[in-house]
Amino acid sequence: MVFASRYPNMIKETSGYGWTGAGPGTFDWGSFMEAKDAEITRLNNVYQNFVLKNAGVEIIEGFGMLNGPNQVDVSTDYGKTVSKSLKTKNIVIAVGGWPNKPDIPGIEHTITSNEIFYLPEQPKRIVCVGGGYIALEFAQIMDGLGSDVTLMYRGDLFLRGFDQDMRNLLRDELQQNSGIDLQFNTNPAEIIKNADGTLTVVTESGNKVVCDCVLMATGRKGNTGKLNLESAGVETKGSFIPVNEYSKTNIDNIYAVGDVTDRIALTPVALMEGHRLADTLFGGMDRPVDHEYVASTVFTTPELATIGYTEEEAAAKFKDISVFKTKFRPMAHSFPKSETYTLFKVIVDAATDKVVGVHLATDGAGEVMQGVAIAVKMGATKADFDNTIGIHPTSAEELVTLRTPSYHYRNGVKVEKD
Repeated sequence: MVFASRYPNMIKETSGYGWTGAGPGTFDWGSFMEAKDAEITRLNNVYQNFVLKNAGVEIIEGFGMLNGPNQVDVSTDYGKTVSKSLKTKNIVIAVGGWPNKPDIPGIEHTITSNEIFYLPEQPKRIVCVGGGYIALEFAQIMDGLGSDVTLMYRGDLFLRGFDQDMRNLLRDELQQNSGIDLQFNTNPAEIIKNADGTLTVVTESGNKVVCDCVLMATGRKGNTGKLNLESAGVETKGSFIPVNEYSKTNIDNIYAVGDVTDRIALTPVALMEGHRLADTLFGGMDRPVDHEYVASTVFTTPELATIGYTEEEAAAKFKDISVFKTKFRPMAHSFPKSETYTLFKVIVDAATDKVVGVHLATDGAGEVMQGVAIAVKMGATKADFDNTIGIHPTSAEELVTLRTPSYHYRNGVKVEKD
C-alpha cells in the first residue's frame, strides 16, 4: 500500500524531466485489494507449506490456552469445547499485539489497522486518529491513493520518542507536499453515525469532521485476554507479559517473545527473540536477547529511519556529544524543483568517538539504514565514517562527508562551539 500510494507524486515530477502527457490515471481499489490478497496468500503458503512443514512442525489450527504450566488446551471456541490437550515441557507465548481503542461513544463505528486492509471500498474521506507510525503511515497511504485525509493527534507533534529534528521535518513535509489536514492537540470525544452512512467525529473542543471512515491508531495492547495465564501463575503487567533477558516469564518453563512482551514492537525483533530463545533452549548456546542499536523505519514519505540514541537521549546518557547535521534537496527532487528535502543526522560520543545515533529522513531511508546499522552495531567511530569513501552521486554519501559538527553538548548542555 505504501508503494502504491507513492506513484502519484512520482508521476507528478515527470514533467520536470521532460515527459509530457503523463498522469497518475485512476486508482482501482478493488484490483489492488485482489492483488494484495493474492500476495498474502502466497506468503502464507510459503511459511506454512515450505518453512514450517519442511522443518517438521505440526500445525494445529485453533485457539490455544494454558491449563497449568505444562498443558495447552486447543479449542475452536475459546476453551468452551476442548478438542485437544497438549502436554509439554516448555511453552512459548508469541500471540503478538492487538489494536487498542479508546472508550468513547460511537467507538464501535471505527476501524483499526486490522480492518483497513480488507475494506471493500476506498473511503473518499477518512479520519486517522493517533500519532505513532501506524497512524502516520496510513494517513499518507490513503492521501496518496486519493482519499481526503484528516490526521488527529492529541499531542503537540506526532512520533513521540523519535528524534525531534526528524519529527519537525516530517511535519513540514506533510504540510508542504501532502493534502493531509494535520490537527494537533485534537482528540475525538464521540463518533456519530449519520443516517446516510457517513460518520461525524466530534472532538473534545467541539469541532466536527464528517467522513466515511475513522481509523483508530491509538496504541496496541498484548493479545493475552483469553490465554488463561492465571492457571499457570504467569504474571502480567496490564495486558503485556514481563520477561527477562532470556524471554523467560516468572514461570521457569514459560517464555514469551514479540509484541506481547512490550519490548520493541517490530517483526525482526520478535524473530531475533524467538531465534535466541531456541538457541538457548535447544542449541546449547547462551544467547540473551540484544535490544541495543535496533534500526527501524517509518514508511512515510519521506521515510524516517533511525538507529541508536536521539539527540536528547544521547545528551542525557553520554553528556559530551557532537551532532553532525545536513539538510538538502536531493538531486531527484532538485531537477523538477520539488520542495522535498532530506535531513541526515549523526550523533557521536565525544569520549569514544563512537557513533551512537544516526537518523535519516529521505527517500529509501530504510534501505540506506540497513547498511549503516551494521556499522553502528559493530561500534563504528566517526573516524570510520570519515575514512569511508562515498558513492557519488547519492544522497547517502553525505553520511561520510560530514566533517564539521553542527554543535556540541558538554555535560549535557548544548553549546555551539567548544
